[in-house]
This record gives sequence, structure tokens and C-alpha cells, in this order.
Amino acid sequence: MKTNYDELLPKAILYSLRTVEEIGLIKVDMMKKLIAKRELEIIKIGNKIHISRIELIRYLEKNTIEATN
Repeated sequence: MKTNYDELLPKAILYSLRTVEEIGLIKVDMMKKLIAKRELEIIKIGNKIHISRIELIRYLEKNTIEATN
């Protein structure tokens, strides 16, 4: 069974790093490491870093290992 992240994530276009952490997905420190390694695409608005919903879903799907029965 494949996880449907589109249904799980709150409806928003952009998420701040803090919001992603509050949802319980990825800690801010880990996201900063992924951004530095260019594994997450970001959008900067002023000094704030945001991640798009599409990018977050792409990353989660890429790094999800499906369970076998």
C-alpha cells in the first residue's frame, strides 16, 4: 500500500521549515542539512526559507520504503 501524502499534508502552497517540523515530518536541522546537500528545493522570501508542497511530497515519496507482506 502506497502512502498518499497529498491527503496527509495540510493544504498549503508553501511551508516554512518550522511548519514542516510542527507537522511532525522532518526536523529543522535535518532539513537544513538536506538543503545544503541540495536534496530539497527551497524558495527564499526575504530571509525566510520555504518548501513547496510539491517538493515536500516529491522528497517524501522518493524516500519512502514500502512494506512487504
